[in-house]
Order: sequence, then C-alpha cells, then structure tokens
Amino acid sequence: MSINEKNREALSTMIEDIKMKLHIVNGAAIKPEDFSFEKYDEIEELHTMVMKKSNFSVSELDAIVSELRTMREQK
Repeated sequence: MSINEKNREALSTMIEDIKMKLHIVNGAAIKPEDFSFEKYDEIEELHTMVMKKSNFSVSELDAIVSELRTMREQK
C-alpha cells in the first residue's frame, strides 16, 4: 500500500506515522477514523512535513497537534 493512493487506509497510515514520529503519549486520543477523507490533502501535506524533520521543538509539536485537532471531525 502506498500513501500515494488516496484511500482510507492511506489516510490512517499517515495519521499513525505522524503519531509515532512525534511520540504522542496519548495516541488513543488521535484516531484515524476521526478524520474526514475530505481532509486527505491537508493531512498528506502535514505528514510530508513531519516525516522530513528529524526533531521538533515544543512549540512545533504543539502546533502540529493543534493542527490535527482542527482537522478532526467534530462529533
């Protein structure tokens, strides 16, 4: 499976990749199924940026998590 294929599995993989790369402690709070497929391109852009960096400042981590929070579907 390639993240270049726009499908639900690729979206889930990108979310999981971001969580692992950022070492998110409460990863259960960020569930791939909480993200709309309509946000695919935005999540892909965030994923690309996160995967390119080797380390993150606290403010960068906060900004990325905040961005993920805004992309989640409101329930």
